[in-house]
Amino acid sequence: MGKTYSCCSKPPFHDIHEECGIFGVFGHPEAANLAYLGLYALQHRGQEGAGICSSDGKTLHLEKSMGLISDIFNEKRLKRLPGDSAIGHNRYSTAGSSVLKNVQPLLANYALGSIAIAHNGNLVNAEQMRNELETEGAIFQSSSDSEVILHLIARAKSEDPYERITEALKDVRGAFSLVFLRENEMIALRDPFGVRPLAIGKVDDAYVVASETCAFDIINAQYIRDVEPGEMVIINENGIRSIQALKSPRKAFCVFEFIYFSRPDSYIYNHTCVNTIRKNFGKQLAIDSPADADIVIPVPDSGVPAAVGFAEQSGIPFDFGLIRNHYVGRTFIEPKQSIRHFGVKIKLNPVRCLLEGKRVVVVDDSIVRGTTSKKIIKMIREVGGAKEVHMRISSPPTIGPCFYGIDTPTRQELIASTHLVEEIRKYITADSLSYLSISGLRGIVPNPDDYCTACFDNKYPIMFPREKSAQMELSFA
Repeated sequence: MGKTYSCCSKPPFHDIHEECGIFGVFGHPEAANLAYLGLYALQHRGQEGAGICSSDGKTLHLEKSMGLISDIFNEKRLKRLPGDSAIGHNRYSTAGSSVLKNVQPLLANYALGSIAIAHNGNLVNAEQMRNELETEGAIFQSSSDSEVILHLIARAKSEDPYERITEALKDVRGAFSLVFLRENEMIALRDPFGVRPLAIGKVDDAYVVASETCAFDIINAQYIRDVEPGEMVIINENGIRSIQALKSPRKAFCVFEFIYFSRPDSYIYNHTCVNTIRKNFGKQLAIDSPADADIVIPVPDSGVPAAVGFAEQSGIPFDFGLIRNHYVGRTFIEPKQSIRHFGVKIKLNPVRCLLEGKRVVVVDDSIVRGTTSKKIIKMIREVGGAKEVHMRISSPPTIGPCFYGIDTPTRQELIASTHLVEEIRKYITADSLSYLSISGLRGIVPNPDDYCTACFDNKYPIMFPREKSAQMELSFA
């Protein structure tokens, strides 16, 4: 059997990438259209494929394809999704499994009817569960760990659908924000640690759920609250009700949602503004790691709020010294003659009239391998003409890979796991380099003990199967 991939992650041979985005709506006559708009707002969480499943009260209808949401769905295709309830999913690239069968929602028929699932997260014991299920005769149609959940639901014994889901999820371990669609209801559920965000909103008389509240803004929905860790929210013609389906030992919200993944205009983790947190990260950086410089510039787009905060706190002028090309897709045309830093240049270009002869502070959200930072700094010097380049990172050094639904490189490929800050500075050729400290981060996020910070401290909140833990030498919080 080949490797099982999560709904959102991919084998760790790339820099940090987006997760997945999920959306659901129940009780609206334009459910499929709202799902389309919600996924459009969540496009930053996944660009490889997307799908929408709707219900007309009797039958589930599914449409999905590879590509961007705007390329997949048109008026004709949305008309094939009738009904007043729908769920949708954006998926990002998974090397080795970029195929339609892995695009969600996944749809299955079982003893109690039909059920569709959209999943953001990663099951750390998916391979073990899959092996057990296959030994018992299960046949899998995809390499997604989300299909494991469907098989477990189908094999559960209870005649009550909510008990079936609860029974199935008691056997899985990892991060999962889920939205299910049945013929006559929608069910949202979050893992006991609440690793991935999931919010509840309301538009007109309909309820909506989404990975981020920016998906509510586009359809004029009101953000009500988050789905709590371990909570099951059932939405049907009788309204909305809640069950504490899974016991929550502690909260372990992904802190990287604040640093990079969520859109800055979103509110996550119970009404916390992402933009405000990122801006405060930058302010704390300026306090802890000041720089004698002429201009502060961000690495767009994720570095913008922190750079604004750094500039405000330090009094150094802010400007956009790097311009991002927002229309970059995959290019197969490479220049025959070598162009230095081609991969970065196609995405970013320095503004020479702002940077020439200046001492520049460059603010970015993270350094992963260090190769991209190195290319950016060289470009700012050589093309932009900067006199000095001081790098400031609005998160602590990334020393551990994520196993809970974020695509990160292996521990060996994370430069901060094997190099001191001064060694990284020399490698990326910055005049100075400073990171936000873990204590600085904890002083800014609300309720600091409620987060997973394993990528910064190697303390993983969700345990792996024993043999896997030993193999990866993991420690657990």
